[in-house]
Amino acid sequence: MENFLFVLLHISTILIVILLIYILSIRKKGQIQFIFLVNILLLLVWSIGYLLESYYRLNTGSSNMLFVYIWNIGLCFIPFSWLLTGLIYANTKIRFGLKHLLLFVPPVVSYAMLLTNPYHNLFFIHFSIYNDRIVYGPYFIIHSIFMYSYISTGIYYLISFSIKNSGYFSRQSVLIAIGSAIPLVTNIVIITRLIKVPLYTTAISFSAAVLFIAIAIFRYHFLSISPIALRTIVDKISDGFMVVNDEYRIIDYNKTMELAFEKILTISRSKSLQEVFQGTCLIDADNNLIDFINMAKVSAMSVTFEKHIQKGNYDKYFSVEVTPIIINKSQLSTVILFRDITENIRHLEAIEEKHAIMMEQERLASLGHLIGGIAHNLKTPIMSIAGIVEGVKDLVAEYRASIGDENVTVSDHYEIADEMLSWLNKIKPYCSYVSDVIDAVKGQAVKLSASSMVSFTINELVKRIQILMKYELIRYKCELNTKISVDLSSELNGDINSLIQVFDNIIINAIQAYEGKTGSIDFYIDGDDESILFAIKDYAKGVPDSIKHKLLKEMVTTKGTAGTGLGLYMSYSTIKGRFGGEMWFESEEGKGTTFYVRLPRKASQAG
Repeated sequence: MENFLFVLLHISTILIVILLIYILSIRKKGQIQFIFLVNILLLLVWSIGYLLESYYRLNTGSSNMLFVYIWNIGLCFIPFSWLLTGLIYANTKIRFGLKHLLLFVPPVVSYAMLLTNPYHNLFFIHFSIYNDRIVYGPYFIIHSIFMYSYISTGIYYLISFSIKNSGYFSRQSVLIAIGSAIPLVTNIVIITRLIKVPLYTTAISFSAAVLFIAIAIFRYHFLSISPIALRTIVDKISDGFMVVNDEYRIIDYNKTMELAFEKILTISRSKSLQEVFQGTCLIDADNNLIDFINMAKVSAMSVTFEKHIQKGNYDKYFSVEVTPIIINKSQLSTVILFRDITENIRHLEAIEEKHAIMMEQERLASLGHLIGGIAHNLKTPIMSIAGIVEGVKDLVAEYRASIGDENVTVSDHYEIADEMLSWLNKIKPYCSYVSDVIDAVKGQAVKLSASSMVSFTINELVKRIQILMKYELIRYKCELNTKISVDLSSELNGDINSLIQVFDNIIINAIQAYEGKTGSIDFYIDGDDESILFAIKDYAKGVPDSIKHKLLKEMVTTKGTAGTGLGLYMSYSTIKGRFGGEMWFESEEGKGTTFYVRLPRKASQAG
């Protein structure tokens, strides 16, 4: 038995040396690394002292007290270093002060009592290497109280933190706690003399402690970061997270998660998701949280979704990411990440609202711009209708005067009736034209919020553009050449009024590009089975190279204070957002600009 224990003492010493070399190799050392280094050095001194004493006793048959004093350096001071290990491990970093200095006093006194024992025999009365032969002095009881108190307190910090911080780092702290408990229990057994063993069995028991500590270091990176430090980091990240097991019970969560839902529910470990989130759409609605967890399990991939959670005054949007934790093809747990996107949603809603207001302002500005042309468009047919009415009134007066006149024949009456009918027939096309103008204007006068997604033909689109642009073209001496290479009955789907506003805006820009000079504008319409391509080309000054990359994407203008750049910016947004189409341009300074709009055909016509 003694020989076996002696071999274990050598193994323990070798393990301690290996561990010492590893810790010394760590470049950046914090408090946890330094206190651990102190522990290893004390263990090494303790083991070497036992080895020296053992070899001396084997050669001489008696003990050398110098070597006994050496090993007792470890025996007296390791309890203090283990206490500091627990404190630092649980608090990441401590500020050394008077209270820590006072904790250092008992081991110093114990070692001093040991060195002076030959003069007072208070530490031990009779020394022996075997526990059943040594006779302890009265001070040894005081020494033991301090020693066990220190080690027990250090273990308490490790275990209590393990319970508090259930998760990855609990494995580290449990291993350290077990490793610390082994020499503690062994020492109690030796002192109480439950079994007969050499005193160096206590040092040997530390080989088991070293083994557990080595596993904590190499397997779970005990010295890489203190768990309280990581917990602090995790608690301060902006996203909340939970870890749940296969039974959908919460294993762990961070402070952010707790704060995010504190107004409507209480999150706690060991509770099921159903218990915690009962009464919210995360559990009660279709496609609830558990459904997404199961989807992530089956796919072995992350699943992301958004949830709008409302309960009383609580109103928040979350982006939720569910990720299964799989190691060696075995699922250990599921991590659920909650990102609060309420502010993002509110900002998007505000942007959309501003966008709608800006588009409405642009629509009204465009409508105001067309009012003059509309008035001119209506003036000619109305004046013509007024002239016809006057002609008919003259014929009515002539007819009344002829009543009873014997000189007026039946053929004269027919002639008057034919003239009336002729005048009335002339009214019809003028009324039809006025109706078309009114329809076109009415369509552009509706609010954007009242827009409708219906199908319309190319013929309807072109006709209304020509009516609305007629006066503007005449006013600025420009000509619109429309060249259509598709069937006029071809249909598009969407809000025709929004699309007319886009094309009117592009045509007005083309007119203004000529700066009052006579100009020609080509309006091409072509297409294929999938889409219809519109092109509006002018031969004016073109777009400066300095703003080409900004046009359509930002509100820029070439008109100085006369323009805002809002029209083309909104037109681009309309084509992309409302029609799912594309809009781009080509331009060369001094030669002109062509704007292209490609829109998908109505679904039933595509292919």
